[in-house]
Amino acid sequence: MRRTFKIFAVAGLAALVTTHGAAQQTQEDIIANTAAQLGLPSTFTVFGNRDPNIRTPTAIVNGEIITRTDVDQRLNLFLAANANARISEEERTRLRMQIVRNLIDEMLQIQEARANDIVITPAEINQTFTQVAERNGSTMEDFDEFLEAQGSSARTMRKQIEGELAWRRLLRRYVNPTVGVSDAEVQAIVDRLEASRGQTEYRVAEIYLPARPDNQEEMRQGAMRLLQQIQSGGSFQAYARQFSQASTAAVGGDLGWLRPGQLPAELAAVVTQMPVGGVSQPIPIPGGFSIIALIDQRQVLVGNPRDAVLSLTQITLSFEPGTAREVAEPRIEAFAAATQAGGGCGASSAIASEFGGEVVQNDGIRLGDLPEVLQQNISNLQVGQATAPFGSLDDGVRVLILCGRDDPPASAEPDAEVILNRLEQERADRRARRYLRDLRRDAVIEYR
Repeated sequence: MRRTFKIFAVAGLAALVTTHGAAQQTQEDIIANTAAQLGLPSTFTVFGNRDPNIRTPTAIVNGEIITRTDVDQRLNLFLAANANARISEEERTRLRMQIVRNLIDEMLQIQEARANDIVITPAEINQTFTQVAERNGSTMEDFDEFLEAQGSSARTMRKQIEGELAWRRLLRRYVNPTVGVSDAEVQAIVDRLEASRGQTEYRVAEIYLPARPDNQEEMRQGAMRLLQQIQSGGSFQAYARQFSQASTAAVGGDLGWLRPGQLPAELAAVVTQMPVGGVSQPIPIPGGFSIIALIDQRQVLVGNPRDAVLSLTQITLSFEPGTAREVAEPRIEAFAAATQAGGGCGASSAIASEFGGEVVQNDGIRLGDLPEVLQQNISNLQVGQATAPFGSLDDGVRVLILCGRDDPPASAEPDAEVILNRLEQERADRRARRYLRDLRRDAVIEYR
């Protein structure tokens, strides 16, 4: 069976933000002209022209070099995570420039940590790298080879890990201790949740692209190109990290759980009509365009069926490369009949042995984390029953057998500790963004 990997974000080092981006815009923000503080004349002449087609792919940040190789390998790491997306040369150029900006931020974070005597050891980097490899079902050695084959390298991923660990440790030392949340603030949120019990709320992610009246059509076309790449197999979260101009970009565009009234009217009208897992067309909003993805939905303080925790046994049949569908179908049909005949998870080893399959036991799987089509299938299964076969001849045909299910409670109470932690994290995130903004402002950056 063909071996594939899926690149995961590095260990969730960015904290979840729930109330930024499009949901945080106010009419005052939109009306205010932030360029007014520059005191620019109403008419002026531009002396000389800057060719927009001249790109500068490398930089020197406070004396430390970001090389073309660094940029190419980080770009290829992103492309490996979005292998199914069709990316034009124009989009690749835009993506390259965004990656340069990301590498500059990463360099500034490492430099600031170093200036404060924070050093990430090779052992710490190796530990996180091993965790990433294991989440991809691989050893470190195999993952190294995979990265090399994609035109990236273990070195570039280790550098990214170092930057994220260093920045997190710096924030934990100097930013997080300065954040305070009062009991009254927590209680106010508890009261609002109680008042909203039973109402529907949505977990939404966004890609926000600002636009001015003079570039409205250009930004709309850019948003359509991003949407096409996501629809062709690209990761919404990866594109949000690279292209969104909202503060939620750092967490893959995740706005958290919101009720329609907490969203701008333009977004609320769309999200309430979307299926879970859906991605919207570019939505015009004051100040730009938003593309939103509906990650999940639930009722406030009511048990969410998608929070059910499953124990599953997976049986996978592999086929030789080039196997014709008409050759494979009789084996698949017999496999389906055997798994549907009963026997439950206890019979899985015997079935796998009969058909030359592989058995893997998977525990602690949240129903809502499965693909939508499998959610619908498994939610109707009783313990011991199996799904219909699914997959492909290239990547294997699979069946999932339900071995156990822990359903969520019918109702829930507000968790003051969770609310406190979320508020503290939101405030720490805002201060962290200001910290990074100050580092950018004070940096000496040369482009080559």
